[in-house]
Amino acid sequence: MDDGSLSVASPEPGGHVARPVRTTCPYCGVGCGVLATPDSSGGATIKGDPAHPANAGRLCSKGSALGDTLALDTRLLEPVVDGARTTWNTALDHVAQRLEAIRAAHGPGSIAFYLSGQLLTEDYYVANKLAKGFLGTPHVDTNSRLCMASSVAGHKRAFGADAVPQCYDDLELADLVVLVGSNAAWCHPILYQRIQVARGERGMRVVNIDPRQTATSEGCDLNLAIRPGTDQVLYNGLLVWLADRGHLDHEFVSRHTSGFDAVLASAREAAPSVRQVAAATGLDVSDVELFFSWFGSTRRVVSCYSQGVNQSAQGTDKVNAIINCHLATGMIGKPGSGPLSFTGQPNAMGGREVGGLANMLAAHMGFSDSERDRVRRFWNAPALVASEGLKAVDMFEAIQRGEIKALWVMGTNPAVSLPRADRVRDALRKLDLLVVSENVMATDTLDLAHVRLPAHAWGEKDGTVTNSERRISRQRPFLEAAGSARADWWIMGEVARRLGFGTAFSFTSPAEIFDEHARLSGFENTAASPADRRAFDISGLTGIGGGGYDALEPVQWPVRTGSAPAERLFADGGFFTPDTRARFIATSPARLASPVSEQWPFVLNTGRIRDQWHTMTRTGLSPRLSTHIQEPFVEIHPEDASRLGLEQGTLARIETAHGAATVRVLLSRGQKPGNIFAPFHWSAQNSSSGRVSSLVHGAIDPVSGQPEAKATPARLAPVAVTHYGFLLSRTPLRPEGMAYWAECRALFGATPGFTLHLALDTDAARMSDWQRATLPDGDWITLEDAGAGTFRTAVFRDSQLEAVLFLSASPKLPATDWLRTQFDSPCDLAGRRTILAGKPVTGGADEGPIVCVCYQVGSRRIEAATLGGCATTKEIGTKLGAGTNCGSCLPEIKRLIASTMAASRAAAE
Repeated sequence: MDDGSLSVASPEPGGHVARPVRTTCPYCGVGCGVLATPDSSGGATIKGDPAHPANAGRLCSKGSALGDTLALDTRLLEPVVDGARTTWNTALDHVAQRLEAIRAAHGPGSIAFYLSGQLLTEDYYVANKLAKGFLGTPHVDTNSRLCMASSVAGHKRAFGADAVPQCYDDLELADLVVLVGSNAAWCHPILYQRIQVARGERGMRVVNIDPRQTATSEGCDLNLAIRPGTDQVLYNGLLVWLADRGHLDHEFVSRHTSGFDAVLASAREAAPSVRQVAAATGLDVSDVELFFSWFGSTRRVVSCYSQGVNQSAQGTDKVNAIINCHLATGMIGKPGSGPLSFTGQPNAMGGREVGGLANMLAAHMGFSDSERDRVRRFWNAPALVASEGLKAVDMFEAIQRGEIKALWVMGTNPAVSLPRADRVRDALRKLDLLVVSENVMATDTLDLAHVRLPAHAWGEKDGTVTNSERRISRQRPFLEAAGSARADWWIMGEVARRLGFGTAFSFTSPAEIFDEHARLSGFENTAASPADRRAFDISGLTGIGGGGYDALEPVQWPVRTGSAPAERLFADGGFFTPDTRARFIATSPARLASPVSEQWPFVLNTGRIRDQWHTMTRTGLSPRLSTHIQEPFVEIHPEDASRLGLEQGTLARIETAHGAATVRVLLSRGQKPGNIFAPFHWSAQNSSSGRVSSLVHGAIDPVSGQPEAKATPARLAPVAVTHYGFLLSRTPLRPEGMAYWAECRALFGATPGFTLHLALDTDAARMSDWQRATLPDGDWITLEDAGAGTFRTAVFRDSQLEAVLFLSASPKLPATDWLRTQFDSPCDLAGRRTILAGKPVTGGADEGPIVCVCYQVGSRRIEAATLGGCATTKEIGTKLGAGTNCGSCLPEIKRLIASTMAASRAAAE
């Protein structure tokens, strides 16, 4: 069998630059095309692919910085068994022997697989086939359960299949776009900018529905700061309003749907009037009426929903409440009209296509007798599972109880990302066998593994992914595999061979796996009626061979044999239900799974920030992605903060019934009183106590199994410290005795380095000893005022700045932006004193806090350009470049322009 390694053409002799390779971004579900041009030192230049229909050449800040993440210093390069590096043969033999022994002793259900939306479809396919068809365990689930499960369940209830009706072009064709629970400006910026361009050029309206005031709120025409957990009340009220005002498409409802009358009656009970909707949702009556009237009077409406809807204990009901309104108006599957879910994971949909969820078999098949028989015959599977397995949250509970003895984790970090992450970490310690396939050498999950298997990273991977609009794209390799890293499909195939299943896993390339996947999608899937046909079908791509696979252009499924790909679905009915009619679904009463109380008075909402991804194992390698936000934080309304004695920049302890985290305080009037927000990216690898998912309760949606991450009861308290500070250093330093720390990579001019934000709880008399134990050797220059609690030390070697430490009794410290530029050049005595000032005394440029990460443009340069006559974001972009790439910084640039102009006018009066 092929060893799964890759051969990538090196730059041509004579220093000619290699040709760009067309591949796909590995971050969110937008699925942007990327042009990667490898260099001669193991890196690559990254640009957007103008020919890819998802992004037409644009990339967000994360995608633009992919070239920063290709270094090998954090890579897992060799297999490791019980802490000792070893060969592939030894590691694979060990995994196979331990799996077989555990299966023999405890049964196949004692083995589980936890997969990732970062895997390629081909990797997912092999994992699902091995587990459900040959090992005989149904317990295969994925971190996509945390992302899209409620949307999937809503689609299946309404449409009879997990099929997204719309495509991205509809965002530009719509006359009204409704964003529900989606901070698209930060989390899906390429799609958000497509919306904003249409808004500017065509006057398209945008409604934003979100409890938080976010960057997305600044690009909308109506912002509805809804009470958490009440989305279905709003949409039930909309359905009633549409019916009462004569805005239904009666012909579509009559010909293509069922259950409308019962659902309308249920909606009338839940939300009989605009006034009652407003009271339940916490919105103004006039705003509710305006939203309803816009929706009812517009024939081209796209409703985009994301994690604010999906990550809820009632997520599936919320999805169906939205879909109900589109079915009732016939606005589905038409240009500019329909529901469109924004996926969080890059290959959440590809994983579902091959059965990578516990409640699915491959090719969108379920567990009916006929579907099981079909898959069993196609695979010639000796141990095909009979029923669904445990979904993610339940799977880790079974590990905690000792029912699951072996777990294979691939490309994800559940010890950080799952709800009740402390409990998950404890559960992982109980396993007899924990195998982790990863491409980095350290994560909170990998640190607990018995076996560590080095997998390909982005740039080495070869396969396909499917984005949010059902578009399959190639992820192509452009780098040699690092060390002994191998493809995930190869690793599993080798284990399968050792278990005696070699014939069924004799794949020698991802093209062969894709071909089998395509053949299964079309196997016994030729019925004329949608009622007897599966929605997912790419049989038209069967037999394309290695050359066709290598050249595969982005294509939307279904791609049935003899038929053209479909951009949209269901415009003329044809749903995948027994009678081909869509189902209206009644929703349950709105509620929070765990309501607030006197003990837990806040609602904790968790989510992402603009420039980081998941647990930062990749984005954390890019210094420029850490220039915008560098520490874990909690957003809180100023009134709540004042009542609790919290000030901007101080530290707070967030506590729930499940865990605690210590983070920075960020005051924000965008938070409703009684609500707080904290991002989940930080882990034990880069913070002292920033693992926010450890706080999230384990409530799940009863239909989808997706956990709720947006509404955990919590409380806050100040954390008392004596000193706040930061440490800039060329090498990572982890001093002892810190009350708080958060570390990120930094770029000191052209020099790589590290920034450590920290806090101490120690008296001034011990500060000298602490500094001596912390800072590197060299020439020290210090400035101390023990009475004021100020300590500043710079360390030099051969006239070069090696490290600089600032400590203060107040969290108001100088910005690090200018200091980072001082590591690049020699520094004389006068310059050393300037460094202790933290800013240029005379002359010199101070960029200020970075606003545009793509082009590293700081706030002070934007302010100066505004004072110089740039009055719009377009003029700022023309002058400085800021905001002209992904556009996710445009809301902040607008705020800076407005505040700078206001301050200038006030000064002139």
